[in-house]
Amino acid sequence: MDTGSDVRAEFSDPAENLAFDEALLREGPAAPVLWLWRNPVSVVVGRGQKVAREVRVAECERDGVPVLRRASGGGTVFHDPGNLNVTLVLPGPADRPLEMLGLVMSAAVEKLGLPPRLGERGLFVGDAKLCGFAVFRTKNGLLAHSTLLIDTDAARVGAYLTGPPQDPKPLDSHRSEVASLADHGVRPPEGEVESVVRAAAAGLLGPLVPRPPTDAELERQRVLLDTRYHYDGWHADGKQRR
Repeated sequence: MDTGSDVRAEFSDPAENLAFDEALLREGPAAPVLWLWRNPVSVVVGRGQKVAREVRVAECERDGVPVLRRASGGGTVFHDPGNLNVTLVLPGPADRPLEMLGLVMSAAVEKLGLPPRLGERGLFVGDAKLCGFAVFRTKNGLLAHSTLLIDTDAARVGAYLTGPPQDPKPLDSHRSEVASLADHGVRPPEGEVESVVRAAAAGLLGPLVPRPPTDAELERQRVLLDTRYHYDGWHADGKQRR
């Protein structure tokens, strides 16, 4: 059995992060891949969502907050450096693609001293969401990713995302109260959250060997940037450049 990997890569552009996120799945790894990353301030909508229904566009434009689209489904999220993104790529088919990610994040949150509760599309502590989940499948594998709020200010999240619509649609975000680790009184030292998540993933998936991105992953990222993530039409309404 192939050994899983823990990819160590940092990109300053949120579009590059989203492109690399998808590239990890498109390259069809033979063993689990974990990637932990953070974005600068930005808003990221789900694959089929309508920006106008999810985002306070005028406020984002006023404050220079980019609005981007990812390849996976799920709801709209606010990113900033206080929010850790966890990407898990698993090879082959899976009937319950979010189950492993939920186990990883639950184990990590327990290690950080909080009682996790798995709910619809996320992990909660009490009634407040701490982690959101989303998934994207191809015929060769699946990508499940999570956000983990470390010290993001909940008020900033609400400043750029819309409230519940009066005419709910199936693809609308499921609005939930959110609270970070800091809001729960948990303030780990720098780098500890990443270490805890890595240990939780390795405990469930087996050894995850640290490695840099492969040339193939970076080339796939470049292509995805050209056809999607550096193309305004993708972020506006999900259209690819041909």
